[in-house]
Amino acid sequence: MKAEKVNIKDLSYDLPPENIALYPLQERDSSKLLVFDPKKEIIHSNFSELPDYLPENSLLAFNKTKVISARLIFQKPTGGIIELLLLEPSGEITDHQQALAACKESEWNCIIGGKRVKEGMILNARNADININALVLSKDANQAKVKFYWDGDIPFAQIISNIGNIPLPPYIKRDVEVSDRESYQTVYAKHDGSVAAPTAGLHFTDNILHRLRKKNISEIELTLHVGLGTFLPVQSEEVSDHKMHDEKIIIKKSELESLINFIQKPENNRGLLVATGTTSVRTLESLYWHGVKVKAGIAEAENLSISQWEVYELSEKYRFNTIDVLKDLLKNLTDCGKEQIAGSTSLMIVPGFEFKLVEALITNFHLPESTLLMLISAFVGNDNRKKIYQEALENNYRFLSYGDSSLLFRK
Repeated sequence: MKAEKVNIKDLSYDLPPENIALYPLQERDSSKLLVFDPKKEIIHSNFSELPDYLPENSLLAFNKTKVISARLIFQKPTGGIIELLLLEPSGEITDHQQALAACKESEWNCIIGGKRVKEGMILNARNADININALVLSKDANQAKVKFYWDGDIPFAQIISNIGNIPLPPYIKRDVEVSDRESYQTVYAKHDGSVAAPTAGLHFTDNILHRLRKKNISEIELTLHVGLGTFLPVQSEEVSDHKMHDEKIIIKKSELESLINFIQKPENNRGLLVATGTTSVRTLESLYWHGVKVKAGIAEAENLSISQWEVYELSEKYRFNTIDVLKDLLKNLTDCGKEQIAGSTSLMIVPGFEFKLVEALITNFHLPESTLLMLISAFVGNDNRKKIYQEALENNYRFLSYGDSSLLFRK
């Protein structure tokens, strides 16, 4: 596997502002669904018909992260308004669940919106029922380490739920509304930690999940806490010069077992491994390469860490069978008495990437010149990606987070 050289202009297309969805549709599953199979013609359908296009006995991977109310308004001692956007926990506690469950204080990396904020400055929450302060521990450009502290045994998750807002993406150019708290969250969201929704999952309803189960389509649960880096455009002319964002991952041992059981089924008795969203793709493919590192003796089973380009280097050295990699990973996890794999990935999927697990992908339509669009190009081929996006634009699909959906089968 060798990463191809990609010029950012290959990932460019004209996205008219009117095609950017500012609001979700009233019914989650009423969005359009573009179905692409490289062996067939493109089909224009509706998301409510998704179960009809997935083979029986398939396995759906869902990212069950939950968006937190990460956008907080504070005041400087002089009265100036400052916006703090939580990115990830920092300091001694880097686990999202622990940081959100913390009482009395919690330290986070934040983006700061506002002027003349200095290290050592103490900010006070504006219009809050509880007296919560924020101490700026360090600051570099518009990012800072901030320690929040407050009185009382109230978990930080409850505090930000009361005083914070859902952080809508920057391209949704409107104020956050009360309805966004529900609509910018999947119906199966479970684990607090994301500052952006895994938007492919926004179309699912309880009814669709029920219909999928009736078709003997099973599920596995993954967690990748989505960071704001997912919205960053590729700034460099050559994609190889872009620094990929890092995101936290958790995969339970029981879900790894389910994945292994699915892959081991005879081909005539199983469908496809379908990722719900690009976050699920990155999680699954990172899991495989983590397994390679464990099998090669260069990583511990419970601690996942995948850097931006290392999988392309690993593929030149190691040619392990997929099921052997996953079984060995499970054995190592069992031997060390751990019930989950946790860590982070900054895996960058570019054309030339060899997908080891994911066979089909449910995803929305992404920004031009983004790493998400590059992942789509790697999955279906850049010429096919251009064809898909042209079809979507010509058929007036709604784009980005609150937009329409697609089901893509791998090239």
